[in-house]
Amino acid sequence: MNIFTIFAVRLLLGIFSFSGLVRVSESSGNSNVDALREVIVSHTDENGILQLFRKKEDGSKSLQLTNSKHGCRMPSVSPDGKKLVYVKQVDHSLSLWLSGIDGQNLRSVVSGGMNLIPSWLPDSKHIVWMKTQPGKKGEDPASNSQIHIINVETGQTRRLFSDPEQITFNDAMPSVSPDGKKIAFVSKRTGTFRVWVSNLDGSDAKPISPTKDQHESLNLPIEQKVPAWSPDGKWIAHWEGVEMIHMSPFTGIKNPKRDQQISATFSVWVASSDGQKRRKVGRGDDPTWSPDGYVTRAFPDPERGGPKIMIETSSGEKELPIVPRKRNWGRFTWLPETAQSKKKK
Repeated sequence: MNIFTIFAVRLLLGIFSFSGLVRVSESSGNSNVDALREVIVSHTDENGILQLFRKKEDGSKSLQLTNSKHGCRMPSVSPDGKKLVYVKQVDHSLSLWLSGIDGQNLRSVVSGGMNLIPSWLPDSKHIVWMKTQPGKKGEDPASNSQIHIINVETGQTRRLFSDPEQITFNDAMPSVSPDGKKIAFVSKRTGTFRVWVSNLDGSDAKPISPTKDQHESLNLPIEQKVPAWSPDGKWIAHWEGVEMIHMSPFTGIKNPKRDQQISATFSVWVASSDGQKRRKVGRGDDPTWSPDGYVTRAFPDPERGGPKIMIETSSGEKELPIVPRKRNWGRFTWLPETAQSKKKK
C-alpha cells in the first residue's frame, strides 16, 4: 500500500455504499444563479483525471481551471480571494502549486515528496501543510508526517512547530483558525489519531473532541481526522470512524461484510474549539464550512455513481450538486465572501 492509494480511496469514497440515505434534488431550487455562492472543486474530467473547476454551489457555470496529466486535488483559496493553492501529482510525488484564482500564473511552491492538505493563514501569504515521509508497508501516512509552513512570496519554509515539547511528535492535516492564532491538527501522540488544537507554535496542545478509543463490535481503534475551522473560530468539524487501512483493499484479505461495517462508522462531527461541546452531523467524510457557517459532509451515493455532498442550512440539509454524476472527486473549497462580492461588482 502506498500514500497514493490511501488518499485516493479516502477522497474518492465511491467504492463503498451506505444505506438509508435521503434523496435530494439535483437542483438547488434557486433561480437567481448570480446570487449563489461559488466553490472550487476537484473532480475527474471526461478522461478520468482529477482537475479543478470553479462553479456555483448548484453546479452551474462550471469553468475548468487546470489541465493536468496526472491530477489536481485539495484546493484551498487564500482569505483575500486572490490566490489558489492545490496538490498536483508530478511523477511520483505530490507537490504544492500556486496560481491566481482564475488558474493563471501557475507555479510550483513546494516540490518533491508527498505534500498534502494545504491551509492558508489569514495574511494570505503563508501556507501550512503536511509533509509525509515514506513509512512502513501498511502504515497510515499520517503516522509519519510533520506540519510545515511556507511564505509564498519569499519561498522561505520551515517546520511549523517550534515548542520544545511538541517537536518530537508526528502531526498531520493542519487547519489554521480564522484569526491565525490557533491550529487544529491530528496526532496519535496518545495512541490513536485525535484532533488537537494548539497555539501556532505547537504550545498548549490539547485534544478537543473526546470519544471512545475502540469500536466495540469491530474491536478496532476509532480515529479522528480532517479538522476544519468554522468561519467564526468557535467550532471545528472533523471526520471520525474506523480508518480504511483495516479494509480489504489495504489488508489484502477479502471481507465485504467487515468492509461495510467499517464504512458505516464514517461520520462527521463538530466540536467546540475549547473541547466542551460536540455533536454528530451525520455519516460522511471531508467536512468543510460554508462562508456563512454551515457544515458540509460527503458520502458515496451508488445512484449518482460518486459522492453526494450535503450542507446544513437553517431549514435542514440540502445537496450541493457540485460533482457531476459518475465522477470521482478530490475535495472542494469555498470562495471567501470577499472574492465573491468583488466578482459581483
